[in-house]
Amino acid sequence: MSTNMPSNAAEPMGPPIQGMSSGQAAPPSFPQMLGHPRPLWMLFMTEFWERFAFYGMRWALTLYIVAQFFNGDASGQGYASRTYGAYLALVYATALFGGYVADRIIGYQRSILLGAVIMGSGLFVIMLPSQSVFLLGLSLVIVGNGLFKPNISTMVGQLYAANDDRRDRGFTIFYMGINAGALVAPLLTGWLAAVITDTPMQQNYKVVFAAAGFGMVLSFLWFWFGRRQLGAIGRPPVERNGTSSMLYVIIGAAIAVPIVYLLLARVGASILGYVLAALFVGLSLMLLVEGIREGKVQRDRVIVMLVLFLFNILFFMFFEQAGSSFNFLAENIVNRQMFGGWEFPTGWFQSVNPLAIVVLAPVVALIWGVLGRAGKEPSIPRKFGLGLLGNAVAFLVLMYALKNLVSGDGQIPFWPLVLVYVLQTVGELCLSPIGLSMVTKLAPMKYVGLAMGGWFLSTAIGNNLSGIFAGSVSGETGMTVASALEGFTFSFWLLLGAGVFLFLIAPVINRLMHGIK
Repeated sequence: MSTNMPSNAAEPMGPPIQGMSSGQAAPPSFPQMLGHPRPLWMLFMTEFWERFAFYGMRWALTLYIVAQFFNGDASGQGYASRTYGAYLALVYATALFGGYVADRIIGYQRSILLGAVIMGSGLFVIMLPSQSVFLLGLSLVIVGNGLFKPNISTMVGQLYAANDDRRDRGFTIFYMGINAGALVAPLLTGWLAAVITDTPMQQNYKVVFAAAGFGMVLSFLWFWFGRRQLGAIGRPPVERNGTSSMLYVIIGAAIAVPIVYLLLARVGASILGYVLAALFVGLSLMLLVEGIREGKVQRDRVIVMLVLFLFNILFFMFFEQAGSSFNFLAENIVNRQMFGGWEFPTGWFQSVNPLAIVVLAPVVALIWGVLGRAGKEPSIPRKFGLGLLGNAVAFLVLMYALKNLVSGDGQIPFWPLVLVYVLQTVGELCLSPIGLSMVTKLAPMKYVGLAMGGWFLSTAIGNNLSGIFAGSVSGETGMTVASALEGFTFSFWLLLGAGVFLFLIAPVINRLMHGIK
């Protein structure tokens, strides 16, 4: 990478930019830092602290639910998994509305700031050990994250011209940076929960949630003081820059919180799946109508984007076993005894994925760059196919361990689960950052934020399915070696078939992208 760092710190000038796609003008000229626009580094540090907050408590949710609300009984695993899946699904589904709010009402910058405030308040609320208050806190986190998450990713795409070949690599670097927060979070919050108070573990989780809340405060402050670097990017037009539009969104968020609470507490994961499917169909129709309005090329690109959304659903249905079935696998079936009698904490497995991202993301970015210069970089659909196959191989490792490595006391060794997280990470790096970049390239000009919300909605559907699937693996009495083997064997074959199929249809998809790489 270039290390060009110009000494001038002039703010970028230009008209407000709300979205970018292949037909738009180039963004303002930014000072460069390490070969990329300087605001990139401010955005990923903002996201670093937001991800610290998100992952700082994510690893604890299913364990906390079983320990606090089921007195540690394994029969609570199914409910915990379904609640976890529904929570993650709604986190990503609300990104659909957050993208629309930023696109059409208050702009990306103010959406991020408001989302940070709401999400942070929710993280402090879930410290209270009441199930109804706990679900209310999760509802605040969900609404706040919906306003925050899609819009910071969209602004990353706006830092680059449509034909800038650094865009994919910029998203991969951004992805690496934010995962540093996800790496540190479980290690630090897990340690705090163990040492701050001398009480049973389920009572210590309030320390985990408090640390996550302070991380969200830091994210808010980082963006508040750093947003001047963005200039006009992410600001709304002058006619929508007043207090009235912001007030409307605040009222809307206040109405959304009890609705989300009802979805979590009363509707359940199965019915939520139908709600998310209806949202996905509606979003697809909106994007298709806009694509048709802009012409045949844009219509075809929207079709490609929606097809890849479907494969993203499948990927995350099994990737997000990390916080549910893999958590219970680690807690009950993996031998975590280390040297000197020390037991590896269950929550620390959640740091393997972000650690692997931090280590492997530069390697993947370098590989894409080398292949790109040689004219051999895989197309977007083939990168997606590699992601699905990487996820499949991870489940193949678990199949082998559960068939051949189970000890007399019903446990498998430590290393297969670690390897699973690493292999899933390889798949994730081939698919997830490429998907973010893909949306900014293929979406209709007027609806980039909405399309980014659609990307997260597809992730939401996958997450909801992941909770339903994990609940079926645990059953009514908790996970066993037999139930885990049956469920993970199904996962392998479905992911393998989807990956191979996507490779076969890649040439057709490439033609429909009309030159987008």
